[in-house]
Amino acid sequence: MALSLGILDQSIVFTGRTPSEALQGTIRLAQLAEELGYDRFWVAEHHDSPTVAGSSPEVLISHLLARTSSIRIGSGGVMLQHYSPYKVAENFNVLATLAPGRVELGIGRAPGGLPRSTRALQGEAGQSADLESKLGELEQYLIGPAGEAHPLAGVQANPLPESPAAIHLLGTSVSSAELAARRGYPYAFALFINNDPAAAARAFETYRANFDYSTGRQPRAILALSVIASDTEAEAAELAGEFKNVRVTLASGKTVNVGTLEQAEEFARQAGETFTAEVRDADITRGTKEQVRERLIELAETYGVNELLFTTILADFEKRERSIRLIKEAFEELPVGVD
Repeated sequence: MALSLGILDQSIVFTGRTPSEALQGTIRLAQLAEELGYDRFWVAEHHDSPTVAGSSPEVLISHLLARTSSIRIGSGGVMLQHYSPYKVAENFNVLATLAPGRVELGIGRAPGGLPRSTRALQGEAGQSADLESKLGELEQYLIGPAGEAHPLAGVQANPLPESPAAIHLLGTSVSSAELAARRGYPYAFALFINNDPAAAARAFETYRANFDYSTGRQPRAILALSVIASDTEAEAAELAGEFKNVRVTLASGKTVNVGTLEQAEEFARQAGETFTAEVRDADITRGTKEQVRERLIELAETYGVNELLFTTILADFEKRERSIRLIKEAFEELPVGVD
C-alpha cells in the first residue's frame, strides 16, 4: 500500500521552554519534513493555553512557507465557527497567491479552547451561522465573488489565486464525516483525539458511503494519529509514557475531548454545566521503525485510507526529530513486493 505521509505540529510549550522555542521547533520540523520528503506539514489552532504557542495558524503558515520551498503547508485546522468566512478566505487567498499549489486549508469543528476563549473570539454577539453555511461561503470566497443570492452580492476576497487553498475537514465523529461527504471535501479523522476505533470506522464508512461525487471531487480519507518511533522498543514505550484522552460530555449533550481531568473540570466550570468524563489511555503507535510501519500499514488497511498525518508529542526535540526520521525511513525500506 502506497501511503502519503504528513506531519501535524501543535507548537507545544513544554515545561522549562518558552513560546519562542516552541515556534522555532515548529519551523525546524517543517524544514526537516521537507528535507525528508514528507507530503505536507500542518499546524494547529489552540487558544487561551500557556502550553501551546500555535494560536494563529494563518500567521505561522505564512512564516513556514517563507522558510520552506516545496512542501505543502496547511492548517489543522482553522476553527471556522469563530470567524468570518470572508476574512478566512482573504487570509488564505493571500497565502495561496504567495505560494501557489502549496497551501491547504484544514477546517476544525472543535472550539480550539475552553468556553472563555470561545466567547473572547466571537464577541458578545457570538457567531450565529451554522458551520455548513460558513463552509459554503468560504468555498465561494476562495474562488470568486459572492453570488447574487448573497446579501453582499459581488463582494470578493482579493487577491484571487490561480490555485486556491484546498479545503479539508477535520473531525472525530460521524457528524463531521457526514458534513465532509456532503461538501465533497477530503476528510481527516483525528484518532489522536478520539481513540475509539469503532467511532473511527463508522466515520470513514459514513464518509465513503455518502460522498457527493457531483462536486467533481473524489473521496480522500486521512487518518491523523500519534506516533513515536525510536531505536528500541523499550525507549519508545518510555517516551510514550502514560498519556491520556478525556472525553467530556456536558449536561447539554455537547462533547469535547481534552487531555486531563483538570481540563475537563475547567471546561465544564466555564460552560456553567455539569459533566461526565470518560478517561482512556491515549492511542500512540510506538516502537522501532519496523514495528511502527507494521501498525501504520495495519491501521491504514483497517480504515481504508492511504494518507496518514502524524503528531509526535515529545519534550526532547532531538528525539522528536529522530522519530520523524525513523518513520520516513520505515516506509522507504519496505520489503520487496510490499507497496
